[in-house]
Amino acid sequence: MRIGVYIIPDHPWQQAQHEWRRAEEMGFDHAWTFDHLVWGSLPDNRWFSCIPTLTAASLVTNRIPLGAFVISPNFRHPVPLARELQTLLDIAGDRLLIGLGAGGTPDDLILGQPPVTARERVDRFQEFVRLLDLALTDDHVTFAGEYYSAIDMRLAGGSVRERIPLLLAGNGPRSVRFAARHGDGWITTGTQAGNIEDWFAGVARSVRILDDTLTGRPGGDRFPRYLSLTWAPHDPLTSAGALDDLIGRAAGLGFTDVVIPWPRTSRPHVASMETFEATLAEVLPRWQVPGVL
Repeated sequence: MRIGVYIIPDHPWQQAQHEWRRAEEMGFDHAWTFDHLVWGSLPDNRWFSCIPTLTAASLVTNRIPLGAFVISPNFRHPVPLARELQTLLDIAGDRLLIGLGAGGTPDDLILGQPPVTARERVDRFQEFVRLLDLALTDDHVTFAGEYYSAIDMRLAGGSVRERIPLLLAGNGPRSVRFAARHGDGWITTGTQAGNIEDWFAGVARSVRILDDTLTGRPGGDRFPRYLSLTWAPHDPLTSAGALDDLIGRAAGLGFTDVVIPWPRTSRPHVASMETFEATLAEVLPRWQVPGVL
């Protein structure tokens, strides 16, 4: 089991850089940040952009993989995004984990774009992924879709696609199947539930859909599966026992990775740094020992 942490990007870099360094020092397997214009849970906070934050994080860390959790079509076009990822790869090296998701409010309202239905949102996302894949793989890409287009997009220097894993987020059946067929891994937050048993039951249903769709895919038995524990109806930062239980249940469902929040002094994810470090010092070695799973 690999255990990652996400750091909400609402702190100035003079503070945030220490959080990224400490995440690496503590032994996390990966560290992530969010990609939004405004985050609905902190609508009045300052907010810093994902790609520059990951670029800066790559310069103050050495080994830890760095991830976007997750990039969506809400305010991005796959062609300029491909160029940004190509540049970030050049700076950070082979440490990128690029989560991609269909997106939602409030980001999709800020640009004044017409509202889209849930089906249209997924259609747009799937086209977004296909064009991004092409733009990271081929030179002279021309593409005409319903939502996006490209004319002779250049990728001088050769494909970088195999060096940038595209981890596709999805909770609904259609998106889970798309992740299994077209992604380099699957990310899920689970669906909203009133208690932990119902939440894990929903996650288990998605796992079954993923497994069924992966049948026959080469390497499907090694397909990475990331579960964010943040949206579970049980705070993973409550105690070492609570975190240990959540990780154990994720492992039992076949997840290869879990992601937890970095502690904060204000909501969400309030916890002292001392408690957080003590909890992780107890839990991380238990799950990261080779051969445990």
